[in-house]
Amino acid sequence: MGFVTKMFGVVFSLLFEQEIMSYVPAVPSSARTASPQLSPQASPGLSRANARAPAPYRRDFEAKLRNFYRKLESKGYGQGPGKLKLHIRREHLLEDAFSKIMAASKKDLQKCKLYVTFDREEGLDYGGPSREFFFLLSRELFNPYYGLFEYSANDTYTVQVSPMSAFVDNHHEWFRFSGRVLGLALVHQYLLDAFFTRPFYKALLRLPVNLSDLESLDAEFHQSLLWIKENDISAEVLDLTFAVTEEVFGQVVERELKPGGRNVTVCEGNKKDYLERVVRWRLERGVSEQIDSLVRGFYEVVDPRLVSVFDARELELVIAGTAEIDLADWRKNTEYRSGYHDNHPVMQWFWSAIERFSNEQRLRLLQFVTGTSSIPYEGFAALRGSTGPRKFCIEKWGKPNSLPRAHTCFNRLDLPPYPTPEILYEKLLLAVEETNTFGIE
Repeated sequence: MGFVTKMFGVVFSLLFEQEIMSYVPAVPSSARTASPQLSPQASPGLSRANARAPAPYRRDFEAKLRNFYRKLESKGYGQGPGKLKLHIRREHLLEDAFSKIMAASKKDLQKCKLYVTFDREEGLDYGGPSREFFFLLSRELFNPYYGLFEYSANDTYTVQVSPMSAFVDNHHEWFRFSGRVLGLALVHQYLLDAFFTRPFYKALLRLPVNLSDLESLDAEFHQSLLWIKENDISAEVLDLTFAVTEEVFGQVVERELKPGGRNVTVCEGNKKDYLERVVRWRLERGVSEQIDSLVRGFYEVVDPRLVSVFDARELELVIAGTAEIDLADWRKNTEYRSGYHDNHPVMQWFWSAIERFSNEQRLRLLQFVTGTSSIPYEGFAALRGSTGPRKFCIEKWGKPNSLPRAHTCFNRLDLPPYPTPEILYEKLLLAVEETNTFGIE
């Protein structure tokens, strides 16, 4: 038994010694990354669709959400009469958004109506350009390409604050900007094309992290800590103290979890304190100041007392919606105009084409028509238009040689009466893959 205990202690120590994460690169401090620039990479939000189920929500969430937006409205959030005008050049979307949003006062961010226009485009903002703006901005801003955020350890669908972001120029202001973007999207009810880790949402809500938050980020480390939690370690030789090792500038250094921690042995009596501290260290190391800046920006837009009604899972649904497309729900909540109806041959071909689409192509079609690829947690019945809820709509329009066009302010697809299902499929696919500007109404 003594041999087994000793061997377990050795293995356990190795697990902890190997749990080292570089949170700054082994380069001189003068080597810094420039401010984020536009990325050619595809949206991580589109690729997440087949891999991540939406977060669960409680039965009272719908009522809670309605009450939240009623309170925002009663307090004048986003009601005007002033306007926060964002004139955006697509080729400089990040820079333009940063300069204008960071120049706005806290009062304007909270109270003004949002009005987005894209340079050299004539589309009026009845909601469509704003939806596309948040979609495109979130796709760029939260893309790991820039160094502000990184993919979580277990997938390429959820992102978290990157420790390497400390080497991005002006990174604290970029994180404050990120927080303001999250707040504006929340106030104006626009979904973002990004999913974050659960600890990220907890940080936004200023909620403490716990051991379960570590499971999806580092399964092996989580299992090690879980064993300590669930077992009496009085008779075990774990050789653990309130100190951990991490890599700084290529050198492995010791960091104490509390003053004098290297001299405090972990035992049954203090393991609860140890677990809380080591989990917080693992989730926050190298990024605590960046998170503080992001949370500061978020609460410059929305009152923390209003947001506190949500838990982390609920806030995830409010900010990002869900990426799973339910075709039956989509079809059930689609309206038709100008002669089309659900049993019309062209509509039968349309839904057959959608069934042939990959989930990513379906999301691209949704983004083409509505301005965003995210779906409200309530499903397609809750899609929003320029004046509130507005269902997905297909209108008969144009000639058989025309491409489909979209009116994102009204969630409407103008679909010509194509003569064959194959022509419809090809035209629809071409419009989805190639078109990047608004139909105007």
